[in-house]
Amino acid sequence: MKRITLAITLGLVLVAQAAKAADKEATPQQSKMAVCNKDAGDKKGDERKAFMKECLSTKSAATSAGVTPQQQKMKTCNADAKGKTGDERKAFMKECLRAKS
Repeated sequence: MKRITLAITLGLVLVAQAAKAADKEATPQQSKMAVCNKDAGDKKGDERKAFMKECLSTKSAATSAGVTPQQQKMKTCNADAKGKTGDERKAFMKECLRAKS
């Protein structure tokens, strides 16, 4: 009986830790990696490697162009909402813009 209780408790702790890890916000570097990865598109091999190196090592083009983080977030959310319309788009945009980057 003690082993079953211990196993259940251990399982609950692991599930709680996994949920907590999923709720953590992405670091700026992780966000930049996601943007660069998306921008890399279908590039493969050395071309992709060179693109990613350049993208990750330079300042954000948005920052150097005077675009605020909120404007950049709006641009990204708009691109991700492509194909959605009406209430579906409205709900998506609300959630996307509310999410911390």
